[in-house]
Amino acid sequence: MAAPAPAAPQHLPWGAEDLWQTLQPLLPGLSIEVVAQIGSTNTELLERARHGLRPSPQDHGQVPAGPAPGRRQGDTQPCLLVAEQQTQGRGRQGKAWLASAGASLTFSLSLPLAPRDWSGLSLAVGVALADALDPLGAGELPRIGLKWPNDLLLLDREGEAIGRKLGGILIETVSVGAQRMAVIGIGLNVQPQPLAGLAWGYACLQELDARFTAPLALATLAEPLVRTVLAFERDGFAPLQPRYARRDALQGRAVSTTLAELPEGIADGVAEDGALWLRVGDRRERLASGELSLRLSPGSGGAGAC
Repeated sequence: MAAPAPAAPQHLPWGAEDLWQTLQPLLPGLSIEVVAQIGSTNTELLERARHGLRPSPQDHGQVPAGPAPGRRQGDTQPCLLVAEQQTQGRGRQGKAWLASAGASLTFSLSLPLAPRDWSGLSLAVGVALADALDPLGAGELPRIGLKWPNDLLLLDREGEAIGRKLGGILIETVSVGAQRMAVIGIGLNVQPQPLAGLAWGYACLQELDARFTAPLALATLAEPLVRTVLAFERDGFAPLQPRYARRDALQGRAVSTTLAELPEGIADGVAEDGALWLRVGDRRERLASGELSLRLSPGSGGAGAC
């Protein structure tokens, strides 16, 4: 007797139609795609924007809502691409992002943006995610902290440890005709995974609330993310600065940088454009996003990833 054929993989219940109905008024022309597996959602959307590529056959993609997924070169319609599993996820400076089906939420949002100043966009995205997943009342201490410029941490309540890595953000842009497309990649740990040797440790959303699944996390954060990105395009980072400060995981901590002219200092908040302030002796120095790789002083380590 022949062995039975392997069962087709069961996709998670993403509720893409409901999600599309929520987001489409904010992003006219939006398409939502869910794929079982892909190398990198960011890479896929960047390549489509650059070359007008259609989804790769190996993606085994579903197209549950919105217009057809094929993209023409010069097409600037927004797209939300969700992967149940990424095999080549990446973060800043090419660092790998480890993700497995069901245990992680990995997606990218591409849309045309024209802010007056792009500075602080990753911080704005971090605020949107943290506030959606960990809403704060008056006087409440956050469980989710933000590590400049692109990491989300599950904060430790006691001891000297800053917290464990919950997620990361990777933002890339590409010119498409006369417009510039932003591709905003998000990676969030949802369920416990047996990962060891991570510089920032491992944290997941189910430590925050055991009911979290990848689809529930996406449904929780998608609309606040889109609204925040559109507000950033209009108003910049400055209105979000107080919300970031409430979750600033580096505030008051000794840090070291890769810049020879400014090797270390005390993190002292972020400026209205998202730059990091460092206190060095009696001076206060600005560090702009993208100028350095930030790491904690000996005893901790870190890497942004998404």
